[in-house]
Amino acid sequence: MLKAARLASGFGSQEGLAAALTAAADELGLRGVSIGPRQVRRWESADPPWPQPHHQQILTHVLGLRMDELGFVAPWSEGEPPPDRRRPAPPRRPTAAGSRQRPTHPSSVASDYVAVTVAHRRLYWSVDPAHLLASVQEQVGLGALLLRETDGTVRDRIAGALAESALLAGRIEFFDLRRPDAAAETFTCALQFAGEADDQLLGAAILAHAAFVPGWAGDREGATERLAAARAYARRGSAPAFMRAWIDAVEAECACRCGDANAALGLISRAEAELAADDDQQPVPDWMNWFTPVRLAAFKGNTELAAGQVKRARVTLSAVLDTLPATDVKQRSVVLGDLAAVAVAAGDVEEACRLAEAALGELSRTWYATGMDRVRDVRRSLRQWQDQACVRSLDDRLYGWATTLNAISLR
Repeated sequence: MLKAARLASGFGSQEGLAAALTAAADELGLRGVSIGPRQVRRWESADPPWPQPHHQQILTHVLGLRMDELGFVAPWSEGEPPPDRRRPAPPRRPTAAGSRQRPTHPSSVASDYVAVTVAHRRLYWSVDPAHLLASVQEQVGLGALLLRETDGTVRDRIAGALAESALLAGRIEFFDLRRPDAAAETFTCALQFAGEADDQLLGAAILAHAAFVPGWAGDREGATERLAAARAYARRGSAPAFMRAWIDAVEAECACRCGDANAALGLISRAEAELAADDDQQPVPDWMNWFTPVRLAAFKGNTELAAGQVKRARVTLSAVLDTLPATDVKQRSVVLGDLAAVAVAAGDVEEACRLAEAALGELSRTWYATGMDRVRDVRRSLRQWQDQACVRSLDDRLYGWATTLNAISLR
């Protein structure tokens, strides 16, 4: 909840908030008090420590929220129910009592803000994720401030773009940098902003993304609950078949991660049927650029592999690789990793190493933690052949300077 307050107050990084808190200490007459990014990081953890009294004074002064609204639970309140962390109050800056800040921007501010969000949407596919995340977080902080300085249709447009930016930040944290706890918090913020825009389809997309967090951790019940909510939002928003099929694909991946590959295959078949029966061809939101029929086939190939259907998986994934555009570097790294796993299952060690090295080649162009996970899984499955020349060659590539530093710095 502190992270949500930080972003909504315009501090796109923990370092920025730490600097503001330290500066505020002087304003409040608390001489010699210094707060660093590490302290902010501890406060933003899943179980934050109760801040010292002078830190409480500074936090509430800068962010304009009570301690419980920032997610802190007093140690003496163990007998009382803690605040509901699933529904944090929308963060706000302090204003004069009973007053509402008047709009101070021209109507063009909405178009300008949306343009940056759209640019980030395109940049996601090729820009280093850590660098892009910093820019997107700044965009989220700016948008949260603009919500308080605009109204009417201008405010609605900014709210929609802001929700999309927060969703993108969560996607980067989860898929690209493998920070599931941070992503879960960011998805919560994104849902709040989608509520400000009253955008049902964006809400459905955010909730389905939020299902990945428990789903990949093996918590099927948690994933199912979020997906049920996503489907409710999708119904209210008259979601196109394309989005309904994607939600089925998300549930399929979560089911597969929870060990139920057969159920996952059934869900993928349902998604394929929905796309095939989509006669109306309803328009798909511009922001939904992460799903295509080819990506559904990639879901299917990975699930077939998990179900032990090695031959089918090879056919499916090979067709995907032939169809994917060369610019889709992130997805290519995942598919190459899956094909390498297929080769291992078939006992073809040299082919597995060749495909894994090809995946590493894609990752050297654009880092993607999900793709690297696939390569590491393949390498672990090759332990009994680790003295073979092809495996040693793979190790030389896997544990080179660039990939090792990326793996360490992004965890």
